[in-house]
Amino acid sequence: MNWIEHDGRVTAYRETQSATAGPTALYVHGSGATHRVWGRQYAPSGPTHPAVALDLSGHGDSDDIDADAGITTLNAYADDVVAVGRETDADVLVGNSLGGAVAQWVALERDWTPAAIVLLGTGPELPVFEGLQEWLATDWDRAVEFLHERDRLFHDTDHEALARSREQMAAVGQAVTRRDFMTCHGFDVRDRLGEIDIPVLAVCGEHDKLTPRAYHETLAHEIPDGEVSFVPDAAHLAMVEQPEAFNDILREFIEDTV
Repeated sequence: MNWIEHDGRVTAYRETQSATAGPTALYVHGSGATHRVWGRQYAPSGPTHPAVALDLSGHGDSDDIDADAGITTLNAYADDVVAVGRETDADVLVGNSLGGAVAQWVALERDWTPAAIVLLGTGPELPVFEGLQEWLATDWDRAVEFLHERDRLFHDTDHEALARSREQMAAVGQAVTRRDFMTCHGFDVRDRLGEIDIPVLAVCGEHDKLTPRAYHETLAHEIPDGEVSFVPDAAHLAMVEQPEAFNDILREFIEDTV
């Protein structure tokens, strides 16, 4: 792992190289996750290298922040991404779910801008089901199980992948995961998508109930240089469930755009 100090805290990230250098992709995980969720993207067989995947504040090996859910947390996460993006000269920002919200916020609110953005399993708003909000506060086990039911995080994956995902969420913990989801719940940039002036690819797992097709179609329609693609046989974590298909989509977009 690598570390960068910024804004009074340390952010951890993993960087992998290859013999043939191309555009650098920076991967941003979603709620209750860590950089490890992108393992099939920063692996040697991934779509582009160098590849960088960070742990947002409070996740994995990164320092936590003293912040309530909402705009304060969103700004802190955006600062994490900008610090790592600048340090690694990232060309493409790839965000999943909460990470996609952070990527949009970086494009709208920060003076560091990548050449292109990929938004997977996300949207211009990310409302959280009322029952999940309650379970995240009062019944952690129920919240974790709900997220791992069919067509939420995964469509039809194997038990090993489900176990790894549950373990990762447990390691991040209830407090940070709840903060993540409630930050998503307050996120809404529907009226600002026209301000994003770089190429954007929205990618949706075709069975994703957490961030459905309409969210991604809105991104592609409202962002001036936006487009959309769909991953078959996948739900919210398409990059985990169907890594080859997702990597092919990402590779083609990067080759055509950056």
